[in-house]
Amino acid sequence: MEFSGRKWKTLRLAGDQRNASYPHCLQFYLQPPCENISLIEFENLAIDRVKLLKSVENLGVSYMKGTEQYQSKLESELRKLKFSYRENLEDEYEPRRRDHISHFILRLAYCQSEELRRWFIQQEMDLLRFRFSILPKDKIQDFLKDSQLQFEAISDEEKTLRDQEIIASSPSLSGLKLGFESIYKIPFADALDLFRGRKVYLEDGFAYVPLKDIVAIILNEFRAKLSKALALTARSLPAVQSDERLQPLLNHLSHSYTGQDYSTQGNVGKISLDQIDSLSTKSFPPCMRQLHKALRENHHLRHGGRMQYGLFLKGIGLTLEQALQFWKQEFIKGKMDPDKFDKGYSYNIRHSFGKEGKRTDYTPFSCLKIILSNPPSQGDYHGCPFRHSDPELLKQKLQSYKISPGGISQILDLVKGTHYQVACQKYFEMIHNVDDCGFSLNHPNQFFCESQRILNGGKDIKKEPIQPETPQPKPSVQKTKDASSALASLNSSLEMDMEGLEDYFSEDS
Repeated sequence: MEFSGRKWKTLRLAGDQRNASYPHCLQFYLQPPCENISLIEFENLAIDRVKLLKSVENLGVSYMKGTEQYQSKLESELRKLKFSYRENLEDEYEPRRRDHISHFILRLAYCQSEELRRWFIQQEMDLLRFRFSILPKDKIQDFLKDSQLQFEAISDEEKTLRDQEIIASSPSLSGLKLGFESIYKIPFADALDLFRGRKVYLEDGFAYVPLKDIVAIILNEFRAKLSKALALTARSLPAVQSDERLQPLLNHLSHSYTGQDYSTQGNVGKISLDQIDSLSTKSFPPCMRQLHKALRENHHLRHGGRMQYGLFLKGIGLTLEQALQFWKQEFIKGKMDPDKFDKGYSYNIRHSFGKEGKRTDYTPFSCLKIILSNPPSQGDYHGCPFRHSDPELLKQKLQSYKISPGGISQILDLVKGTHYQVACQKYFEMIHNVDDCGFSLNHPNQFFCESQRILNGGKDIKKEPIQPETPQPKPSVQKTKDASSALASLNSSLEMDMEGLEDYFSEDS
């Protein structure tokens, strides 16, 4: 793929050739695009792809994946952004071309760290899952072949011969007859997860997998291929970054999409220490509410709890001076000598505010970071209650928060399905008595801000625009006019188009 600041060369293909270029509305992205595009199109495609993946992420948090509401909203988003989503639609060449090129552009931006790669892979997998779910059955075999997957649908005769064995071995077919259900014969090695769970029929080195179960295998294959491709892209990234037209664009794509990180804000100092107890019951998410309760009861928190809770308090407006006072007062109640606190703990608090050590201004932890990293052990109170608490203990905790029995059942069902952020969002709706909170929850400080907005009638603290932690390179005076204008346009587009979008993770410090 080449980029030109002045000319835009697009492949002009006849009807059959156009269809042959992109035979399906989904693909494994095995071959990179090989045409020239302008920097402006490069920028626009990249922004639209980021917007699409952010929509995929937010819908996955707000709705159960695969439900009718999730499917219809995601299809609407694809249609609005002009990306491919269905087979048999007229003139699908351009949407599929946009999909193809934009995917490879974001590979360049999101191969730069493990967290970026993980986020990108997850959203692309969810997008592929959606597209596969609406792929007509008569197109599936062709798609598998084009994706270089050696999965073959067996004939009706073969199904009849193995009817009972396949049904008995496949829980997804429980109580059903094979009938029109497609069964795929795949190499045993590709179905190891189903084999471990004793959920597949094996014969002569092959697994006989129902269509309902093959989706997970396809996604695993896609994840493996994309993960390898991103690693290879990362190795060749220095050569791409040497192009001064592309480097600032890629840097902005990887840093500016994250939305608010709650590291700087306009309400610093507006929260008094006397308010914290009251706010903890009204506007704190459960993870921070349990940390505050443990701190008040035990007058101490271990390092994981201090980091998670301390950065949250910093994010809602506590100043460095207030934080030092807050923690010192509480620890002294636990019979800690004031000098010991000053020597052993005040440095860490100053460090988290970027006043010591390498002067990093640490950001509050996002939901994803809390859920996936540093799980609590015995005696710890940090982590996510929906992810790390025993269901019975979680039930008791929700009862103490005055959640209705019906509400508790809904939350526990979501937790059982590993939808931890959706469960927390449901908790938010219940304690604020709203039917739909109107946002996708992915940050404890977002929970607090949205709670204050509701409780104060929309007159809560208003955040100032958040700047990325990593300073962005200043455009060189030698840059071409096209690159400079593209960068300026990218900044303005991201500020307008990506406003309000949240990300699952904050940058590791």
